[in-house]
Amino acid sequence: MTSQPGPRPVSRSAGKPLWAQLRADLLRRLEDGEFRDVFPGEHDLVAEYRVSRHTVREALRQLRAEGLVSAQRGKVSRFTADRPLEQKVGEAYSLFRSVEEVGAVQRSVIRVLDQRADGVIAARLGLEESTPLIYLERLRLADEKPLAVDRVWLPADVAGPLLDVDFTRTSLYDELERHCGTRISGGWERIRAVVPGRGERILLDCPESTALFAIDRLGHDADRRSVEWRQTLVRADRFAVAAAFSADDGYRLGAPVRTP
Repeated sequence: MTSQPGPRPVSRSAGKPLWAQLRADLLRRLEDGEFRDVFPGEHDLVAEYRVSRHTVREALRQLRAEGLVSAQRGKVSRFTADRPLEQKVGEAYSLFRSVEEVGAVQRSVIRVLDQRADGVIAARLGLEESTPLIYLERLRLADEKPLAVDRVWLPADVAGPLLDVDFTRTSLYDELERHCGTRISGGWERIRAVVPGRGERILLDCPESTALFAIDRLGHDADRRSVEWRQTLVRADRFAVAAAFSADDGYRLGAPVRTP
């Protein structure tokens, strides 16, 4: 549920720096759709939150450093909706949610949604070659700009009800759980860089210098049954992979890295 618009008061007794509280609340408002084009100025934020100009400047400095807000001398600050999406290593992600989290609008153009047989894909799912599969192919858009081509196969005995779903503005995983009672709980994924062919460049509106990430994913349910084989091509200039590490723990898969 979307929270109420407008500022929330900061607390001097919360044990958290005022600038950090202000940054968090501005981020909340960004994610709720406020400031889509223009940020309020420093004076406006000082008046809204009743904090010092120094506090406002530090909060904005952090947002700019994270790529959330652009800043050009002599111009108003703007929300940076075109920054790359970040995917946390070791976490099953939803491209739909990733797009929505950066404040962009997700839309899919459904290229194919049907039932078919594919022996190669069935074998990858551990099924007989003739097993009926639900196939969904989508062109994924963020703020009406091409982001990815997504192709997914699921066993028809699991995902048959999805043939009646409109995937224009929704998540496959949400609809799979809602209509089929199946939740993707784990699996494996491989990400590699590829050079797009002419057709892929046209479909994704890629400059010739832009590479793609090819993402292969095998997803399974809570019973460890393979129920998803997915191949996604995503523009590398609009997508990034992130992992957290430390001297003590090394790389920590699924660590809490903020999605910008």
